[in-house]
Amino acid sequence: MGRLIIAANRLPVSISKRDGQFRANPSPGGLAAGLAALPDSLKRIWLGWPGVSSEALKTEGMEHIREQLAAEDCVPVFLSQRQMDQYYLGFCNKTIWPLFHYFPGRTAFEQEFWKSYEQVNRLFCDELMKLTQPGDSVWVHDFQLMLLPQLLRERIPELAIGYFLHIPWPSYELFRLLPWREEILHGLLGADLIGFHTHDYARHFLSSIARICGIEHAVGEITVDNRIARVDAFPLGIDYDKYANAARDQEVREEINNIRSTVGDRRVILSIDRLDYTKGIVERLEAFDWFLSTWPQYKGSVTLIIVAVPSRAGIEDYQLIRQRLEQLVSRINGNHGTIGYVPVWYLYQSMSFKRLTALYSAADVCLVTPLRDGMNLIAKEFVATRADGLGVLVLSEMTGAASELGEALVVNSNDKEAVGQAIKQALEMPQPEQIERNRVMQERLRRYNVNRWSSDFLHALADIKTRQGRMAANRLHREAVETLCKEYAAAQTRLLLLDYDGTLVGFKGRPDKAGPDPEIVELLESLIADSNNRVAIVSGRDKETLDSWLGELDLSIVGEHGGWIRHEGRDWRNSQPLNEQWKQMIRPILELYSDRTPGSLVEEKDFSLVWHYRRADPCLASVRVQELRGALASLTENLDVGIFEGSKILEIRRYGISKGHAVEHLSMGKKWDFLLAAGDDYTDEEMFAALPENAYSIKVGQGFSKARFSVDAVQDIRTLLRRLAGISDVTTRQLSPHRT
Repeated sequence: MGRLIIAANRLPVSISKRDGQFRANPSPGGLAAGLAALPDSLKRIWLGWPGVSSEALKTEGMEHIREQLAAEDCVPVFLSQRQMDQYYLGFCNKTIWPLFHYFPGRTAFEQEFWKSYEQVNRLFCDELMKLTQPGDSVWVHDFQLMLLPQLLRERIPELAIGYFLHIPWPSYELFRLLPWREEILHGLLGADLIGFHTHDYARHFLSSIARICGIEHAVGEITVDNRIARVDAFPLGIDYDKYANAARDQEVREEINNIRSTVGDRRVILSIDRLDYTKGIVERLEAFDWFLSTWPQYKGSVTLIIVAVPSRAGIEDYQLIRQRLEQLVSRINGNHGTIGYVPVWYLYQSMSFKRLTALYSAADVCLVTPLRDGMNLIAKEFVATRADGLGVLVLSEMTGAASELGEALVVNSNDKEAVGQAIKQALEMPQPEQIERNRVMQERLRRYNVNRWSSDFLHALADIKTRQGRMAANRLHREAVETLCKEYAAAQTRLLLLDYDGTLVGFKGRPDKAGPDPEIVELLESLIADSNNRVAIVSGRDKETLDSWLGELDLSIVGEHGGWIRHEGRDWRNSQPLNEQWKQMIRPILELYSDRTPGSLVEEKDFSLVWHYRRADPCLASVRVQELRGALASLTENLDVGIFEGSKILEIRRYGISKGHAVEHLSMGKKWDFLLAAGDDYTDEEMFAALPENAYSIKVGQGFSKARFSVDAVQDIRTLLRRLAGISDVTTRQLSPHRT
């Protein structure tokens, strides 16, 4: 791997003005820590906003900051105050943040916000274009830059691009509310590797691209823009050793003693979060209020320390949350407090690392109950800090961390009674049980720390690029095209075997809408006009459809994968006797599943029955197709038919009928000077397998194939055939220029 360029909304350093000068100060954050742990041999460059608007700087100031940041391997992207207001405070924090955290009622859908979001993503792309060199990899982070991967892909197609989302990806039902949903998805699909904190988030994303873009996956791998990409979960870890060893620091130990001496004999419940409506701080306080009301014996013996870290103070929603929080703290202290006892200690401030780890170490219970959170590292930090093994974590099931920290007391953060009961259970938990639970979680966090997270992601990115390279090696590149054309020109006898759907024409929502367009008719007529050519359409279509579409052309046609064959100027001949009896058993089952799956339909041919589900909901169809296979398996055991799964179809077909047998019939044992076959699905593999080694077999699309070569799309096959036919108006076209 060459250099790694990290593109994030913020740099790992922030610019602030002090003593009349702008200075760079380190910014805290798990991302910076994780990437700092990568090998020194991997050169890293950060690109992001420096934390100050362009209006606050004169040109000289910008140049000075560039020089300062260059020493830190950082490159600034300067944004105006208007851009920050509409892009960051607007689209990012008033549209994406609430919607992706399941707060649609707080979501603003403003066109001006969206335009600014597009503009800033393009600014980041422009800056990256000045940086990238051959061999570089770009790792794009978080929801502020979801359009950036595709913008980069369009300008540098071969670039290795990774993307990681640090917040939840919502279910399809919520994501579909976004007016710019397709643009967001296409932006992300420019990446080679798309990472999420949990499997659930990855699953929601795959569901979104299936339903909105029609892109399905196979074990997390998708084919997009004629390349494979991967979607996977990479749970973000922490710097485990840093937290595990914190209590050994003398200043931290002194801070722990200060907290304990101040609290006295009271048990400490700790709550630390950014002040944000997604964190459930108000709901947490209400649960604590219910706890004290339900079990008043704990009054005077338990103190809740609430630390609310200031966040997005300029947004009205956050100002209202702060007011509500402070009112609630006052009410609880007024209702349950006494002289000398304050139930809730409220701190609205940021925390240093030493103060934070001292609070973790002094707490008996850590209450982490967001309403929705992508991961939540506070839960992991608390567990890691407890070297003594004591302390109980109460954790919301709505966090990504809950999937890793199952030994915590996992609660529904919307159920205040359940949270209150968990507080009581935590306070009463025996120490041996606390230690047993924490040791299991600590070992897990130690193994999968932040270093492992970053290295796993980059290894996965390198792996997918390697696989793309291997697949590209089989592509019909320019040199192979030139050789093919020369051999074609020199040959006296040529046989061209061409699949129809997915090879000569693209797929349509309804099978009957995929008739030949004027371009493909012109192309076939030109090929047929050459007396050295014999052209055959080898299709799975029924003979009546093929006759109506292509019957006027002087070529051979194979229908139903070889069940019917029609030579030039002759009648159709069936390759096997017709048998309708097996259909009487199978047809009712297919019709039942068609009725239960809106958008699907049953097609009957002479030698097969086909269940089409291209227009059906992809999630429902994926379930139904497995159910249908199972239902048909036992019925077909004693019948002379097989079950075949193709592109959005399930076909039940007579054994002994295949395109391979049809090819043998068409070639008639003749030795051809030039032989070319093109197809796109599993039925064409039978045709490729029947060809001699020197034949030009070409698969359209991705995936394993017996074909010698592959191309990306239908248009590539058309371009090749037009060149062979000598149609002059497109002889200058190239096969997928970025791939050849």
